[in-house]
Formats: sequence, C-alpha cells, structure tokens
Amino acid sequence: MFTADKSSQSFDKAFKAQKHVQDYVFTDGMAEKSVERRFAEDLDSAAEVCVYAKLPKGFNIPTPLGHYSPDWAIAFNEGTVKHIYFIAETKGSMSSIDLRPIEKAKIDCARVLFNKMNTNTVKYDVVKSYQDLLNKIQ
Repeated sequence: MFTADKSSQSFDKAFKAQKHVQDYVFTDGMAEKSVERRFAEDLDSAAEVCVYAKLPKGFNIPTPLGHYSPDWAIAFNEGTVKHIYFIAETKGSMSSIDLRPIEKAKIDCARVLFNKMNTNTVKYDVVKSYQDLLNKIQ
C-alpha cells in the first residue's frame, strides 16, 4: 500500500522526512505550508513521535456512506503520551459548518468505529495542528 508508484507526483513539493514510513511525504493541498505539510513537519521533529504515516488513498474504512480515508497514523514512544497510537484527520478548520455534510458524516462514522474498538492505546480524532493533537492525548 505504501509502495504505490509516486512517479506522477513532483518531488519538489514533497517533504523529506526522518520518521515517516517512507523517505518523502506527499501531502494534500496546493500551498507549500498547507495544514498537512505543517503537520508532517511537526510530527517529524517531535521527540514523542516514534513513527508516522500519511495514509495512502488505498487505505480506507468502510462506512454506511461510502469509504472514508483518514489522513495519518501516528505511533508515539511508549510512556510519553496517554495514547500510543493515533489515527488523525487534519482539517484547517474545526468548525463542522466548514465541512461538507458527507465528509462530516464519514468522520462521525469513523469516530464511532474507533471508539468501539478503543483499547486505551488507540485514539481517533480530527485535529488542526500538532499542538491540537498533543492537547487531545495528554
């Protein structure tokens, strides 16, 4: 899943990562400092992050409304935060008013799924920044 051909993507906008499962992170968004790009840079420099992945479009969760693809999977160094594994959806705005209704409904379905399978080490949520993520897992 992580070895899909990236030859059609330009490496000049890719982020050279140290802690990502691949050498480069291809984030969504047109701006070089998009929400996802800033999030990846913060994950890569965070001492508490062990490894992370920008989940490929092929990774999805079936919902009653169609497939949903979360943005990130993050593993933290054990003992540094409350939840060891975190599945994140990054959004520039946390207001549900700014989300399309179908997108909000899929996020709600993912939230229900991850809450049901919660083992006290895995958490799912929507975040706007790495600091927001830390606030949710401390």
